[in-house]
Order: sequence, then C-alpha cells, then structure tokens
Amino acid sequence: MSAIQRIALVLTIIGAINWGLVGFFQFDLVAAIFGGQDSALARIVYGLVGIAGLINIGLLFVREQQTQTSRQQEPETTR
Repeated sequence: MSAIQRIALVLTIIGAINWGLVGFFQFDLVAAIFGGQDSALARIVYGLVGIAGLINIGLLFVREQQTQTSRQQEPETTR
C-alpha cells in the first residue's frame, strides 16, 4: 500500500467517524473544530475526505494475490 493510499485511508476513517457522530449524536466534529460547515477549512477537510474516498475505491479492485505478493516482498523489520 502506497503512502498516498495510507493517507487516503486515514482521511476516510476520519470521515466515517465524523459521519457516525452526525448520525448518532447530530454532532459534526469537523464543523465544530473548524468553525462551522461553511468555513473554508471545514470545506477543505470535507473535500479531502471525499477525494480520499475516491482514491480508496481503487482498493476494491486490487486482487488479493497481488496484496499477498507485495506483503511477502516487503523487508521484515528487526527489533
């Protein structure tokens, strides 16, 4: 998994948590942190989460065999 895919996955998780908060508690954490849904920073975060979701669509089409092969090729870290 590339660095961009990892960042996209983290942003997608943040978006999912935010939507869970909206759904269960009617609380938009991103809007609360960045000054409302209409603020420029909140809109940037919403946009980045949307782009991250689009990037993660590609993960649906990665063959399982390819992911296992790439895991085997990664060097093991020593402790």
